Amino acid sequence: MDDKAYRPPVQKGLGQFVDALVVLALVYLSLLAPLLLGGTAAESAEPEQKPAATWQALQQNPTMQAQWEKLGHTPETAEPIVTRKFSYDIEPWSLGLTVAVIVAYFFFVLRVSDREYREVINERFGRRTGREE
Repeated sequence: MDDKAYRPPVQKGLGQFVDALVVLALVYLSLLAPLLLGGTAAESAEPEQKPAATWQALQQNPTMQAQWEKLGHTPETAEPIVTRKFSYDIEPWSLGLTVAVIVAYFFFVLRVSDREYREVINERFGRRTGREE
């Protein structure tokens, strides 16, 4: 066996820069996708006539009111945030697609890691010619 210290391959700066740009683009696109695909809640076309917003009408206690005011909100500016209802409906095809992408990525990483692991072992210890029992 060779006594030389193992030195793994070094990724150049350009490769690291490209990797970082790809990851940044993927994060940006994943955050932008719901907007592009119409996944946001629809606003009503007709404005409703509502009475003036008050902290009591918004069901905010004095502690909540103080926190809203610390953030610079008044009852009028906090009202759209407090009253907007979020939709937690799960669409089966979206969930299935998400699971499929995650599983595919997991197997891709597993396969690439296995290949790289075997390359490192072969570099360090040489190829095995036969099975030793």
